[in-house]
Amino acid sequence: MKTMQSAVLALTVGLTATAQAFAGDVRVMWYSDGVEGEVIQDLLNRFMKDNPGINVILDNVAYSVIQEQLPIQLEAGQGPDIARVTNIKALADHWLDLTPHIADPDYWRTSFGPQADWMRPDGSDAITGFMTQLTLTGGFANKTLFEQAGVEIPGEKATWDDWAAASAKVAASQQLPMAFAIDRSGHRISGPAISYGANFIAADGMPAKLDDGAKAFIERFVQWNADDSHSKEVWVSAAGSTYRAAADDFINAQMPFYYSGSWQVANLSTKIGDAFDWVATGSPCGPDACTGLPGGAALVGIKYTKNAEDVGKVMDFLAQEDIVKEFSERTLFLPAHKGVVEKGLDFQSDDPNVKAALNVFVKASSAVAPNAAALPAWKWASAYYNALVTRVSQVIAGEMTLEEAYTSIDSDIADAVAEASR
Repeated sequence: MKTMQSAVLALTVGLTATAQAFAGDVRVMWYSDGVEGEVIQDLLNRFMKDNPGINVILDNVAYSVIQEQLPIQLEAGQGPDIARVTNIKALADHWLDLTPHIADPDYWRTSFGPQADWMRPDGSDAITGFMTQLTLTGGFANKTLFEQAGVEIPGEKATWDDWAAASAKVAASQQLPMAFAIDRSGHRISGPAISYGANFIAADGMPAKLDDGAKAFIERFVQWNADDSHSKEVWVSAAGSTYRAAADDFINAQMPFYYSGSWQVANLSTKIGDAFDWVATGSPCGPDACTGLPGGAALVGIKYTKNAEDVGKVMDFLAQEDIVKEFSERTLFLPAHKGVVEKGLDFQSDDPNVKAALNVFVKASSAVAPNAAALPAWKWASAYYNALVTRVSQVIAGEMTLEEAYTSIDSDIADAVAEASR
């Protein structure tokens, strides 16, 4: 099986390299949470109509390809010409400095400046891309299930324990297979860990050892899985740092509470329709905070491209204020463009759940803890996330103890730092 996977990956790298070699071709590696793949294709078709000499090839791939295969391609000096990525800072050395290839760098600095440092190497002033959206982790509740069970939805300052208990009551009442779920992701449990007092960043900017706050949440999370409050299957159904969302379980009304993030709004609206009412909840509270984790997906140029000038033209088009506005309104994403934010948006949805949900996330963004706000621009965030999801999953699966996991998490992160420093 490993041999077959290696062969497939080698073929993928080879095909990508071949695609790069043709002048006028721009290959974009893209993943989708909802409808954004359809929207970006529509926009790119419009670009190609006005620029017949440039052929933009949109490769829609699974998120796991972005997370697991793209970094291997980049290390080999290969890859697409443009990619939509979430592992932004750790891979920043592979991004193309667009500054010489775009028409007006000052426009980019003004429009996308606040998040520019998320997408470039520390100490650099390069323009490498722009955020296709800003995101914030947070929860969603199946309002209909809560009402049917006669259980009140926990309030704004409710704790993680409050949500676990309320969800368990609903699940028992409605005979559901699970009470709640958090996506299988180190990123997704980092906001809750920070709410319990965790701090990942040491005073020197390097990774701190796992602290008491992080351990407190991990212990709680493991216990929820052990007593079936949390869906154990979500976290033991994959290995290593592989991502596993629980969106489909929520969409199919298999649980009353789901913790993911703002990027799921369009997906939930499209797939749930009028099957049941749902609401965004913000992030439950721990002893220290009620924080979600900010972030987003960036569209970046890849420095190994053979067509940097064409890449610049495609990026310039997609970064236009009117294009960003249209993309955001159609995808139901929170934009990162300063002008678009200031002038406001008219999100294109007849679903009454959508605007209310987006407003909840906007409000929750004001409650982001400093320790969480610092992570998107931190070089070692992904190393921390990967270690967390890998080792916590092993504890839930009964493959190691909590103490063994704590030691392994610190060791994994140290190994990642050492590997990156070679």
